[in-house]
Amino acid sequence: MKVDALVNAQPLRRMQEIARDAEAAGFAGLTITEAGRTAYLSAAAAALVTGLDLATGVAVAFPRSPMVTASNAWELADVSGGRFRLGLGTQVRAHIERRYSAEFDPPGPRLREYVLALRAIFRAFAGDERLAFDGDHWSMDLLPREWSPGPIDAGAPPIDLAAVNPWMLRMAAEVADGVHVHPLNTPTYLEQTLLPNLAAGAAAAGRPADEVTVHVPCFTVVGDTEDERAARREAARFQIAFYGSTPNYAYLFEQLDREGTTPRLQAALKAKDLGAVPSIIDDDLLRHFVVECPWDGLADALVDRYEGTASRVVLYFAGRTWDEDRTAFARLGEAARDVHRRTGPTS
Repeated sequence: MKVDALVNAQPLRRMQEIARDAEAAGFAGLTITEAGRTAYLSAAAAALVTGLDLATGVAVAFPRSPMVTASNAWELADVSGGRFRLGLGTQVRAHIERRYSAEFDPPGPRLREYVLALRAIFRAFAGDERLAFDGDHWSMDLLPREWSPGPIDAGAPPIDLAAVNPWMLRMAAEVADGVHVHPLNTPTYLEQTLLPNLAAGAAAAGRPADEVTVHVPCFTVVGDTEDERAARREAARFQIAFYGSTPNYAYLFEQLDREGTTPRLQAALKAKDLGAVPSIIDDDLLRHFVVECPWDGLADALVDRYEGTASRVVLYFAGRTWDEDRTAFARLGEAARDVHRRTGPTS
């Protein structure tokens, strides 16, 4: 099991500084999110200065043609020597339609076809077959030699998909190489929803479930004093409240017998009543979503919670910690190194 640092896409020289520090600290890799800046450029910057594993976690698929995404991913696989994983997601309807002016529906089948298109393009780049993809949403059959990047030693990068609900999890396990679990996750969700659906999707593809790489984000509340943990606990509480206000995630609370949590969060956030959040995401509920422990117990806690489920644990607050406290960032890296040493390598 490997432990990665979650970081936002950054100005490129700053990204290189973060990558160097993450490698020195002991992280296995960087999972790079996409918002105001592109994850692909940040991954390229990191690849040029470190030997870290790199993943987009996740890049937005639909606004980019599969050919554009395939070209970016192919070059990143090449420059990193095969250390790059292409993580893709749908984003939400409002952003796709109103920010990117792109098509969204139907998101699940559209993302499935996107993966199949990428596979066809990768085979064409490698020279294995002529490009001839004809789908419901994309069709491509033109790739002259001068417009192809050509074969690379690293080969095609693995493709991982962001998935939450059962259908998406089964689809990801059937057609992709891995899955990015949403940060809003609990042991109950991992056991009752994630693993059974990944197994079903893998079985449909005729492969073992353990061939699916599982990236699991983790909210860490770590510190040797109550004051140290309290600040991180509140950061986690409000992040969980933000994610939990989305109707699609309401069933995660229902699995914990906390029906009605999402509507209460929606009402509080709409009213800008942040003072109500601690009473909604109370400490008993919070503990399902976080790993809380002293510093010397972090590696043990990560192994206890995720071994046998996660291929890669992604420390959600690592990038924020780098901004705020480089000493604490280094201690997160020490725990990451310790987890990998004790559990052995995984892809």
